[in-house]
Amino acid sequence: MTKLGVVMDPIGSINIKKDTTYAILLAAQTRGWPIYYMEQNDLYLDNGGPYARIRHLTLFQDTQRWFEFGGEETIPLDQLEVLLMRKDPPFDMEYVHTTYLLEQVEARGVVVVNRPQALRDANEKMFTAWFPQCTPPTLVTRRYQDLRGFLEKHNDIILKPLGSMGGESIFRVTSEDPNVNVIMETLTDYQQRFIMAQQYLPEIKHGDKRVLLIDGEPVPYALARMAPPGETRANLAVGGHGEGKELSPRDRWICEQVGPTLRERGIVFAGLDIIGDFLTEINVTSPTCIRELDSIYGLDIGAQLLDAIASKVAN
Repeated sequence: MTKLGVVMDPIGSINIKKDTTYAILLAAQTRGWPIYYMEQNDLYLDNGGPYARIRHLTLFQDTQRWFEFGGEETIPLDQLEVLLMRKDPPFDMEYVHTTYLLEQVEARGVVVVNRPQALRDANEKMFTAWFPQCTPPTLVTRRYQDLRGFLEKHNDIILKPLGSMGGESIFRVTSEDPNVNVIMETLTDYQQRFIMAQQYLPEIKHGDKRVLLIDGEPVPYALARMAPPGETRANLAVGGHGEGKELSPRDRWICEQVGPTLRERGIVFAGLDIIGDFLTEINVTSPTCIRELDSIYGLDIGAQLLDAIASKVAN
């Protein structure tokens, strides 16, 4: 019986029809793994030792009542065998400080998914720089002149911050856009903050594909997130809808390029964002889309992930 801890956003706020953490925890409950629920505020270090206030968690497949807390206690986190870090971005200094604490958990023999150092090192936008053969033309800068030069060269580009999620503050900008200057000023905080620019990919009309990798190996189907009418962004969080698609040969090639590096760094669960033939982001903090793919294809991706985690516990 594997003791599983999870650090997540408040469970009372989730949508169980779409929530990937819920799917993973449901798979753990099915196996009889006891679940120890935590939020970021519950974690602390005492004389170098990692502790948390935990609540014992039971799940129900009921959209009106999907969870129940059992007893509450404070425990040293090395009592666990597995700890899932499923706190959503923003990736800010509080998130970084949490990874430092989780490294103390990992140092005591607990399997932390994903590895705390990897969560810090693999920024979901900038980590794509390790795979330039897979990406569209991409620039990371804080200087206006660099951004203007990139826009002049490509005419139609995407600008986005490096630490957000769900399509937040993503702009499509063309050479004729009268708001170019104010967009650059806002995103870079007047050249005080790095942002990413990528060439706009018209293939977005066919969907922004989310490909899930478990210990470096892809699930054979992607969820193509389709943008709502009049919207550039296809994120489900801004009203996009998902369509299932079998991985293409190009998708699989991208996975072959990225997968070994993820495995080597201890990123057991990741989500690649692929538009057309190009990798645009590598999601490592709290990848989503399990529920949608399970529903479309009759899969149990949460169980596949737990199989990979269980093998790491055994080793």
